[in-house]
Amino acid sequence: MFDDNLKERLELALGRIAELESASSEGCFLSDEAYADNEEYRGFLNEYFGEQAAFLLYVNKVREKRISGEFEKLSYEDLKKCNKALYSDVADGMYESSFTNPRYIAGTFEEMEIAPESCAKDLARELAFLAYELRSVIVHVFEKKDTFFVTMLELYLQAACEAESGSLNAASLKEILYWFVSDTSDDFMEDRTADQLIVGHSGITQWIAESDLSKPDYLYKIGEYVTEDEERLAAYLGTLPEEEISRMAATFTEGYKRGFILGGKPFEKKKTVSIRYELGFERLVREEMKQFKAMGLETTIYRAAANAVNRRQNIKIGFFGASPDEQMEYDHRFDDALFLDSKFVERKIGAVKLAYEKYAKEADVFGGPACMDTFGEVPFEPEDFEEVYHRTPAQQALNVSYSNESNAIVNQYIKGEERSFTIIAYPKPQIGDLFEQVFKETADINSLDYEKYKDIQQALIDVLDEADHVEVKGAGTNQTDITVKIQKVQNPANETVFENCLADVNIPLGEVFTSPVLAGTTGTIHVSSVYLNDLQFKNLKVTLKDGMVCDYSNDNFEDEEKSKAYFKENVLFGHETLPIGEFAIGTNTTAYAMGKKYDIVYKLPILIVEKMGPHFALGDTCYSRSEEVATFNPDGKKIICTDNEVSLLRKTDPSKAYFNCHTDITIPYEEIGVITAVKADGTRVDLIRDGRFVLDGTEELNRPLEA
Repeated sequence: MFDDNLKERLELALGRIAELESASSEGCFLSDEAYADNEEYRGFLNEYFGEQAAFLLYVNKVREKRISGEFEKLSYEDLKKCNKALYSDVADGMYESSFTNPRYIAGTFEEMEIAPESCAKDLARELAFLAYELRSVIVHVFEKKDTFFVTMLELYLQAACEAESGSLNAASLKEILYWFVSDTSDDFMEDRTADQLIVGHSGITQWIAESDLSKPDYLYKIGEYVTEDEERLAAYLGTLPEEEISRMAATFTEGYKRGFILGGKPFEKKKTVSIRYELGFERLVREEMKQFKAMGLETTIYRAAANAVNRRQNIKIGFFGASPDEQMEYDHRFDDALFLDSKFVERKIGAVKLAYEKYAKEADVFGGPACMDTFGEVPFEPEDFEEVYHRTPAQQALNVSYSNESNAIVNQYIKGEERSFTIIAYPKPQIGDLFEQVFKETADINSLDYEKYKDIQQALIDVLDEADHVEVKGAGTNQTDITVKIQKVQNPANETVFENCLADVNIPLGEVFTSPVLAGTTGTIHVSSVYLNDLQFKNLKVTLKDGMVCDYSNDNFEDEEKSKAYFKENVLFGHETLPIGEFAIGTNTTAYAMGKKYDIVYKLPILIVEKMGPHFALGDTCYSRSEEVATFNPDGKKIICTDNEVSLLRKTDPSKAYFNCHTDITIPYEEIGVITAVKADGTRVDLIRDGRFVLDGTEELNRPLEA
């Protein structure tokens, strides 16, 4: 609800924006005297601010229809038209000529005499930043967050008034944007924290609970971009029998609960769980919400961040719909370069503290996320352009510092030793004509025989527990050649260094993993093609010395330095190096066989791919921030591999103990020559040879491969 002050601000802002939009349409937004030395620039600004005004006014019409109830009564066709209109300037290829595109603006400026050239490039980035940031009003309107809607209108007016005065340039616009982000960071951080911890705060759970999921209309009533694929997905889930939906949901919810039990964490203390998923899965999510409630957990759902202050590069965390344009999201991944400095980091750290202090009680009973991953779309191969924002080395260091400090604060309120998670994956219609068959087989893979895999994986662990190190070598053109040092078991009867990973927090089942000893873990990891954090890496090589990344290369760009920067930005996340946080051997040959059968291996998510061969994770260990929690395998043995030399620094210098990232690099079976466990006395035991399991007790894993 609007208070009188907010209502007055809204009316004033909308009235002024309507005036500017009208003036722009008549070509007189700016006077002839403004920018008299450059008529083309004046014409550009007239068009730019006119288009943003028209967009904001249209979104307000949608807001008014939602308030009056008219929006809910719109026909299916009218809802589709509305959704298309909301994204008309950036979807269906329109991003290339959109004002959210810094390359488009920079190209336009090249034809104008705006000197010096560097200022023109900065101004292009800032104008694109503003247009992209203004698009967040869609989210604010559909979540009924009126204060943020008004705030964004006022940001537009501040920039437009600067243009009207004839003094808009790179320096003046940067100052406007910088102080906007700085001044609103507290509010945006608090709101996002509340969305995560407070039931119903975002309004998404109510939308799921109250919608008629039998009709596609509901997809268009939450503000996310919708395509035929989301409609097809929702329609397919609508055809499944209730018992199948219940079975799929139970795999997810029971896995979440099992994660607490196996981890020795206080499930009974927790009151909330946050589901992260993509638009179209609402029938399944509704059942998951029901099952979680039966366990004593209410569900929260928060949307992927819409404003720069909360975005994490182009990675979407939370609930989201289809992407209007993936290159657009990639181009804006480092928009924080506009404002990322030491003062801003200090301000944002303060905002994190304030938010969690305010919601400390809610944080204490928050159980952690339950994540639904997806796969199927043609993997995105981004282009990197000089016209977009990039962080400087100093800003990369600041971002790393912020990440460390903010995660430490969050861990004080949502304690690592008390929280858990689960993650599962399903295909989307983009997988192709065989979508329904792939979906069914994926659901079956997600619920493979727990007891069968427990015994097979234990056979591997029994050998690995006796190893001093493990050698992994590639086959054919694969140049992998690495020695992985294994922690020594002191009490074999009661301790183990490899976790028997079954269907709990990490679904589907199918791996044994450990945190390697860094000293002595040396060599090269190589894979011909791999997708890391939703981005393809071609001919990737990573070299480690004593467990730390010391070199890397890929063939994504002809320019070697550009390829290195691509890896540093999207895998190292700005760090100069990372430790190896995990070594694992995937055993889910059934998933691998499915991938081969449908020729979709390259489309599968890392969640499944990591179970389809040995993998090496760069970053934190799997036990990050919960190292002291006693964890046991199904055989009752305590898992002692919860630390490495870096994570142990938490006891002396916590700022150096964590990197807040964990990226798995998997080598497929056909690229593996041999994996050998080597004991301290030199005894060698092969586990995999020529892409097949050869250890006694694991032969069953080869059947899907042979089939």
